[in-house]
Amino acid sequence: MTHFADELVQSDDWSDLSRFKDMPEIDFDRMHRYRIGRIRDELKRNGAAMCVLVSPISLRYAVDYRSYALFQSHIPTTYLFVPQEGPVVIHGLYGPPPAMVDEIRPNRALSYFDGGPVLGESASLLADDVVNFLGEIGTDNRRVAVEYVNPSLTLALNHRGLDVIDGVLISEQARVIKSIDEVACIQWAVDVAQLGIAKLKQALKPGVSELQLWGLLNYTNLANNGDWHDGRMLASGPRINPWLQEASPRRVESGDLVGFDTDMIGPFGYFADISRTLHCGPAKPTKRQRDVYQLAAAEIAHNLDLVRPGVSFAEFQDRAFPVPEEYRENAYTCVVHAVGMCDEYPRINPGYRGANPYDGVIESGMVLCVESYMGAQGETGVGVKLEQQVLVTDDGYKLLSTYPLEEALME
Repeated sequence: MTHFADELVQSDDWSDLSRFKDMPEIDFDRMHRYRIGRIRDELKRNGAAMCVLVSPISLRYAVDYRSYALFQSHIPTTYLFVPQEGPVVIHGLYGPPPAMVDEIRPNRALSYFDGGPVLGESASLLADDVVNFLGEIGTDNRRVAVEYVNPSLTLALNHRGLDVIDGVLISEQARVIKSIDEVACIQWAVDVAQLGIAKLKQALKPGVSELQLWGLLNYTNLANNGDWHDGRMLASGPRINPWLQEASPRRVESGDLVGFDTDMIGPFGYFADISRTLHCGPAKPTKRQRDVYQLAAAEIAHNLDLVRPGVSFAEFQDRAFPVPEEYRENAYTCVVHAVGMCDEYPRINPGYRGANPYDGVIESGMVLCVESYMGAQGETGVGVKLEQQVLVTDDGYKLLSTYPLEEALME
C-alpha cells in the first residue's frame, strides 16, 4: 500500500476533479448576497440590531472568511459585526480582506491565549466597541446577538444596558434554507468526496491500514481546495462494532467490513457527509454480513421515502424505520440531520430513545442526511454504516450522494 500511495501522489493524474467533470455553474456574488441577506433577515426576525459572529463557520458563511479556521475554532481571534442595516466590520483580520467586508478594525482578546488573566478587561473594551458601533449605525435598539464567547463579555454588555441573545439563533437559522448556488457548491463537495471514496475502494486490500485509507479521503479533499474533516470516522474488522471509532493503525484483513463517514468540509466550505461500508476481498462476504448490510440499506430506503416538505420532525420520528431491538443499543445518534457548511439544524433522533427535543417541519431547500448504523450489541466484526445526502425539493428529494452501495453485500 505504501508503494501504491507513493505512486498516487508522485504521479497524481486523478485527484483534480475538474479535469474530469465540469463544475456546476455558481454565481458567487449572488450566493454571498443571499447569505448576508439571510443573516440580516434573522436579525430582524429576532429584533436584534446586530450580531457578533465568532464561529469559523459563521465567518465563512457571512463574508467568505477562511483563514486559520481550525485555529479560530479553539483560539478565536477574528470576529464580525453584522448589523441589520449598515457596514459589515471585521476585527482581527488575517490575510487579504474578503470583498464583502466594508471595514477592517483591530480586535480585542477573546481567548485566554491572547487575554490571559486580563480577559475581563478585554471584554469590557469589546463591550464599549459594540455600544459605539450601535451609535455609528444610528440605532436605539439595544438588543445584540453574540455567538460563542466568554461569559465576561455577556456580563460587560449587560452592564452597559444591552439585551444579549444567543448569536446562534441568528447564524444557525440563517443557514437552514440553501440557495441554488449553495446547492451547487454542496454537490461539488459531494462529488469530490465520492472521488476520494472511489480511490479508497481501489486501495482496499489486505494489509492496508485504516489510516492509509483515510489519508486518501483527506488528500482528495485538499487536492480540490477543500478544508478539513470533522472526524476520522473509519473502522474495520473487529473495530466496526460499535460505531464512532476513529481510524487507527490497524491493518485490514481479507473478509473485513470497512465502514467510514466522510464528515468533510470540502470546496467552498460546504459539507459532504456520506457513509459507506465496503467489503475487503478476496474472501467472500458471509451471509451475516450481507443480512446486516441489507438491513441498513432497508432503513435508508424507508426513511428516504419520508423526506418531503411539510413532514414534521415528530411525524418523521414516528414513521421512521422500525429498527429491530437487538440493534437499538448501538444505533446511530440520529436518523436524519441537516448539513450545509457542517452538521446543522435540524436533527431527528430515533423514536425509541424518546421524543425529539424540539419539533418543526422539513422544508424545501434543506439539505438532509439520512443515517443508518446496524450493529448488534456484543457482536464482533459485523456492523454497517450507511448515509445518503439529499436536497429537499418541492415534491420530495433529490439524491446528491450517488456512490453505489456495495454490490457484493447486496446480493
